[in-house]
Amino acid sequence: MGTSQSSKGPGAGVPLVPAWADNPLQEPLVDDPTVPAEEAPVPSAPTPPVPLAPDRRWIGVSRSLGDFANTGDTGAMQRGFGHYVRTGYGGAGTATRRMGSTAATAGALGNALANLAGEQPATPGSPVDPTLLAGRSADDIMDAVVEAVRPVDGTQDAEASRAAIRDALSELLTRFPEADLFNLSVEEREFVIERFTAHDVFRRFDLDAGHTIREKAPNVAAGLSRLKQAREYVKETVSAAFRKLRASGQTLTGGRIAAVVRAALRETFEVFEGFVE
Repeated sequence: MGTSQSSKGPGAGVPLVPAWADNPLQEPLVDDPTVPAEEAPVPSAPTPPVPLAPDRRWIGVSRSLGDFANTGDTGAMQRGFGHYVRTGYGGAGTATRRMGSTAATAGALGNALANLAGEQPATPGSPVDPTLLAGRSADDIMDAVVEAVRPVDGTQDAEASRAAIRDALSELLTRFPEADLFNLSVEEREFVIERFTAHDVFRRFDLDAGHTIREKAPNVAAGLSRLKQAREYVKETVSAAFRKLRASGQTLTGGRIAAVVRAALRETFEVFEGFVE
């Protein structure tokens, strides 16, 4: 699956959202210097404290994903995602905060694509300065975007997000083989942001709970097939969340990218959580 090795999931008694991963709404959401700060949303209430993880937080996840791994039953998979959000992360709201870096990284990714297109000046020496990348291969350009957007910092989140950015760009070139990374269309940029979001969500899920699918599947091939099924389900759910937001007038433009991605994450996690209500 190309994902870092799964852990056994974070245990009980620890904050459901690590301090370094939290990205509460009071942080500025303007990720484009051309967008006035007053356009960023302002929270109406203080950010609530982060709850501690309860005992046996993963038991429902393990039971449902164990059934899914053994049988391939879609319902069991969906219940596994539901328990993952409900008890693994204390509900959709807390899960969204846990993935706050995904929204922030999406905003930075949007900036990097704008830099490549010359729509806003790149910082001198930036990996995505188009003058430095002229004539380079698509692989070189994708690597430059990864370095500019999510530098290595020693965390699993950074490692997962770096891989998710690469996955999204590779998938872009498969879906749109004529795409020009120096001049992506609106549709192509939205595709990259959506796919990055989906890949990042799945990679976090895999790090937390993927070991259950690998261990409970009848064989290696079945385990890989189940993980692929789960990944496709995440992609479909995230894509549906973005479609719903677009229908309500929320688009992935400029300084709104991080806010819209956060809303899509919340919608996605609410769908997951609904399977255990």
